[in-house]
Amino acid sequence: QVQLVESGGGLVQAGGSLRLSCAASGRTFSGTTMGWFRQAPGKEREFVAAMTWSRSTYYTDSVKGRFTISRDSAKNMMYLQMNSLKPEDTAVYFCAADRFARTSYSYLSVAQNYDYWGQGTQVTVSS
Repeated sequence: QVQLVESGGGLVQAGGSLRLSCAASGRTFSGTTMGWFRQAPGKEREFVAAMTWSRSTYYTDSVKGRFTISRDSAKNMMYLQMNSLKPEDTAVYFCAADRFARTSYSYLSVAQNYDYWGQGTQVTVSS
């Protein structure tokens, strides 16, 4: 059974940093794409970042230069380093994984294209 488990969320002041982790089990995702999405109250789930099997990375414009996605294939882990956090980054952050090795941004940025999801971790940024 495939499981994705996020951790590392919390409450932080604006300008602070957090590092989210996603632990995958049940299968290896080293040859596929994994990504991070977030959902604020009353809003749609939105794309944050993704990394393909070849280590290409994609970010939504609002987090470029502040967030960094990384993966440790040996540990079946994915991370999201979030710096210079803003109140508008407040949301539940979800880890997601694709079964395949698709690489286009138009595909990877759409939540419905991912097959596996974690339960989410809350990130709250106070002003």
